[in-house]
Formats: sequence, structure tokens, C-alpha cells
Amino acid sequence: MSELIEKIFESGLWSSRFIVLLAVIFGLVGAVSLFTVASFDVYDTASKVFMTYYNHEHMENFHGEIVGGIIGAVDLYLIGVVMLLFSFGLYELFISEIDAAREDEGKENKILAIHSLDQLKDKISKVIVMVLVVTFFQRVGHTEYTGALEMMYLAISITAISVGLYFLSKVGHHE
Repeated sequence: MSELIEKIFESGLWSSRFIVLLAVIFGLVGAVSLFTVASFDVYDTASKVFMTYYNHEHMENFHGEIVGGIIGAVDLYLIGVVMLLFSFGLYELFISEIDAAREDEGKENKILAIHSLDQLKDKISKVIVMVLVVTFFQRVGHTEYTGALEMMYLAISITAISVGLYFLSKVGHHE
């Protein structure tokens, strides 16, 4: 009798992993939403460029506004990629390997291949770092500098980000 109870309990416990499908599905919904919003942002930015040049208008800080719009869209795309990685990783870790990713001439898709929670965390954290870098440069583009000290702070912060990205890339190559 206790073996039957144990078997039923373990079967139910193992089946409970399917609750992860909620995170997978809503992660994909989030990714699609972010990609859609980012695409509309790029479209709006491109339309603004076209209309400005078509009408021969001159707008103050036009280039900064265009670059800010594109960088904002890149930021949203990167966050969408985080959501995709999250969804694929959870699915592969808790539910099943994604067969379609492996059908491409027998090669495993290394971008989406996730075999442990540490791998998932590592891939997501690298994309999040890139989101932070893009966000930083977007904010820098909208900042007005009034003195040499502020420009020096900007140079130091860009150097710090560059050094951090260099070391992050070195860590990724040694795995």
C-alpha cells in the first residue's frame, strides 16, 4: 500500500513541473509584445525621418531624437530576447528538449541550447547586461553637459562599461 501511495505521490510531483508552462507561455507573450512595440517604434522613427526630409523641415535635436528612438527599440528587442531565452530555457529544463531546434542538419542550436539553470541564468544575465548598456547610452544621448567635469564623468563611465564588457566576454570564452 505504501508503495502505491509513494508511486502516486511521485507521479503527481513529477507532473507538477507542467506548471512551468505558464511561465513559458506568458514569457512568449511578453516577447511577442516587446517585439511588436519595438517594431512600431522603429516604424514611427522611420516615418518621422521620411516626413522630415520629405517636407524639408529642420528640427532641433533631430538626430538625437532619431538615435534615441532606435536605441529605445533595440532595448525593447533585447528585453524580448531575454523573454525568449527564459521561455526556451524553462521549457527545455522542465518539460522537454525542443526537437525542432535540433532538426537543422543534426546540429544543436547553441544559442537556445540550455542544459542547466546556471546556463539559463548565464545567458539571460549577459543579455540583461547588454540591455543595461543600451539603456545607459540612450540616457547619455539625452543628457546635456555643462562642464568639463561632467564630460570626464561620461568618459570614465564609458571606459568602465567597456572594461566590464571586455571581462564579461573573457569569462564567456573560458566556459
